[in-house]
Amino acid sequence: MYQSDTEMLFPSRVIASLAPLRGPAWKSLVEKVAPQPDGEPDTVAFGLLMVRLNGCVTCQADSYKAMRGCTTCAQQSVCRFKEADTELVKLFKQAKKDVDDYLESGKRLEA
Repeated sequence: MYQSDTEMLFPSRVIASLAPLRGPAWKSLVEKVAPQPDGEPDTVAFGLLMVRLNGCVTCQADSYKAMRGCTTCAQQSVCRFKEADTELVKLFKQAKKDVDDYLESGKRLEA
């Protein structure tokens, strides 16, 4: 049986649920990004941060994490992050830089 909350990569619909899990710096970041529409650079960067943090790329449909769903996985990853909120914000800024650099490069994915 497959979990209906499981997607291939981190879904932006989960972002808002992460706000209360840590301190003010994290909450502020989440509240800034969550209302933005899908595809905005901040939303994409936050997704990239979470893909890296959660290990979404290696998640398999029959894995324990996938069976629990993306929301639970993301919440657990954020809660278990050992460093300070400022480090999470720094990781977001790096992901944002990576997204911006990619967009500025003009590269496009081809089917």
